[in-house]
Amino acid sequence: MSVVVRRTNTFAVRPLSTQDERLLRDLLDASASLWNELNYERRQQFFESDSVWDTDDYRKRYVGVLGSATAQQVIRKNGEAWRSFFAAREDGEDTAPPGYWGNEDDGRELRTYIRNDQYTLETGERSRVEIPVGQDLKDEYGLGYHDRLRLEVAGDPKWEGEQGRLELYYDEVDGTFRAFQPVTIPDSRQDLPIAEESAALDVGANNLVACTTTTGQQYLYEGCDLFARFRETTEEIARLQSKLPERRSLSESRKTESSGRLREGRYSSRRIRRLYRKRTRRRDHAQDALVRHLMERLYGDGVATVYVGNLTDVLSEHWSARVNEKTHQFWAYRSFIDRLATTAEEYGITVEVESEAYTTVECPVCGERDDTERDGDVFRCSCGYEGHADLDASRTFLERQAGESEVGSMARPVRLKWDDHNWSEIPHSPERASPNEERTNQSTGDGKLASVGTA
Repeated sequence: MSVVVRRTNTFAVRPLSTQDERLLRDLLDASASLWNELNYERRQQFFESDSVWDTDDYRKRYVGVLGSATAQQVIRKNGEAWRSFFAAREDGEDTAPPGYWGNEDDGRELRTYIRNDQYTLETGERSRVEIPVGQDLKDEYGLGYHDRLRLEVAGDPKWEGEQGRLELYYDEVDGTFRAFQPVTIPDSRQDLPIAEESAALDVGANNLVACTTTTGQQYLYEGCDLFARFRETTEEIARLQSKLPERRSLSESRKTESSGRLREGRYSSRRIRRLYRKRTRRRDHAQDALVRHLMERLYGDGVATVYVGNLTDVLSEHWSARVNEKTHQFWAYRSFIDRLATTAEEYGITVEVESEAYTTVECPVCGERDDTERDGDVFRCSCGYEGHADLDASRTFLERQAGESEVGSMARPVRLKWDDHNWSEIPHSPERASPNEERTNQSTGDGKLASVGTA
């Protein structure tokens, strides 16, 4: 019996002219407007009656701009979001109802969904994708009745198979239109790791991810600069919020509007919303890039299984408020796990969430837990061991999960830093090595990690 596997092609698309870009923006903006109108009605129904399915026929309102099939896909996607929300509530999760794709005043999030039989993707020397456009947009931009919008595809989509619904969106962080194309392929054609190695991830506060593999590779994705920018934006949001006028009656508001105070409040509110969106998109962009970069590395190392720690109890019981802020707000742990699992699936890698209790306080040499301490990225034990806290934790975590599989001697860790677009390796230098690293040269005789440099 043949088994099918889902993969996702991710690629950038480029309009062929300024007019085509305006048309594409109008199409994506209309999709966001449809989503927002439908979502507003469903949210109102939810808060009033806890039911969201009796809505107006929004497809008719937008068929002229989007076309019937695309309007239907946006409506269907919104329904999927609400079903996921209700399923999470049934599982006892404290989650918010589906939100809006921006707003008219501040700018909507430009996004749409194209049904699988409504677009064509051609790859080769001149890769391109063609998507349908509603008749109103065709008339406005002078397209013929049967013409569709043609977009250049940047890169070479990896997977071929039965195509799924195409998602198009505009990435404001780097000013690029992007596409996600799910593809269903037979299991005989899926991309699988070349070996059965394992890896473990420590999701940290100062470092986003510390990773150790059974092949002896270690990767460290630094997060201090990213969090500093996140914190800076958060503080600016708080400053603007402190300047917002208090709620007033309608008559009082009218009296103060002439003085400009109300207008300033509205202006500040718009700025706050923009800053929230900018902060979130910056984080998500770095997170998406990190997950894909890491999976490519692990696939090359022959990793078939990735273990990641379940931080639910650790966060609430053991971590400081500042670390909780980093992990909950900045790192968005649940979102990270979802991205990790989805991307890993493309490479045939399995993700397993397991307990990582005490890995951050356990000495990787002697196993001591009580008489150890952490100072920033430096871990110290009473036995004399000193190393990198997050990398040590990822190795200890891996050794627990790998069971009988031997974890090899550690190579010098690869450190990576975010430059707003890519994760790039940081060159090693003598001043970055810890004293133990200089004395022991990577590992002890029994294969335990002796030390790694601080980040």
